Amino acid sequence: MLRIEQAYWLIATFLLYSGWRNLRDGHRWHAAFWTVLGLLFAAGDLILAQSAAGNALPAQIAGVGVIVLACLAPRLRRQPHPENRSAEQRLQSAIALGHRLFGPALLIPLVTLLVALFGGYLVVGHVALFAPTQMTLTGLALACVIALLAAARVARTPVREGIAEGRRLLDAIGWAALLPLLLAALGQVFTESGVGAAIAAIATDFLPAGNATAALAVFALGMVLFTVIMGNAFAAFPVMMAGIGLPLLIHQHGAHPAILGAMGMLCGYCGTLLTPMAADFNLVPAALLELRNPYGVIKAQAWSALWIFASTFMMMWLLVFR
Repeated sequence: MLRIEQAYWLIATFLLYSGWRNLRDGHRWHAAFWTVLGLLFAAGDLILAQSAAGNALPAQIAGVGVIVLACLAPRLRRQPHPENRSAEQRLQSAIALGHRLFGPALLIPLVTLLVALFGGYLVVGHVALFAPTQMTLTGLALACVIALLAAARVARTPVREGIAEGRRLLDAIGWAALLPLLLAALGQVFTESGVGAAIAAIATDFLPAGNATAALAVFALGMVLFTVIMGNAFAAFPVMMAGIGLPLLIHQHGAHPAILGAMGMLCGYCGTLLTPMAADFNLVPAALLELRNPYGVIKAQAWSALWIFASTFMMMWLLVFR
């Protein structure tokens, strides 16, 4: 059976390889960062098993590792990597390959979708090929491996060159590569810690009684603010919906749940355009394009975010209470 743990081991192997290559090239801070992260990925099963057995020491060591990552992150700087080919040679290669370059990239969503839809029907003997609860993520990992092999075939280069380019890309992104992992956990942490209930209590105390417009404005601005903090509108949504959306707007003022949810998420997306915490959208493109200003993407789209928010709030005010 293909399990998500095997995908984590594969990621750990790649991170440890990146650490080794950086150490060999004299980039000590990068080497330390990726090595510690790789060890954390590799030790996940051990930590969970020991925690279930009542041994808290491995989890505490992992916590120390996370603190070490936070201390190492400011030390990471974009390092020049020697190029095997000149820019002109790479351009000529891209022109020669043409639209075939899109094939390996399109394999990633295609294979992931096929595994998610039909992976449950793949059985070898009496054993399912994919674990039912992890099918999509396992399919994504498998799709990435297949895409790497396909890219090597299309470009007629060794697989190791693709792995080396992946390591170069990882170094260019730096610590921002961890943000999706951190933000995925942050929303759950906020929800479990009762932030939504605290927001509801504050809103009840300070908002004018019976003023639906004021509650709607706080909900919309809160979606933007919490998305800026968390970097993800999906993480902000349960907090704001539990704090203001359900108790005040829906239950007290009769707001339409579907309209409130859909347009509230759009308000959150405006926050995505404004925050470096949304690394995949704002920091990674700046690193890949080697912009002089790492926040150049945010600067370029800030006015769009403000206009979209203003128009969304007006439409929400007109539609949500009808």
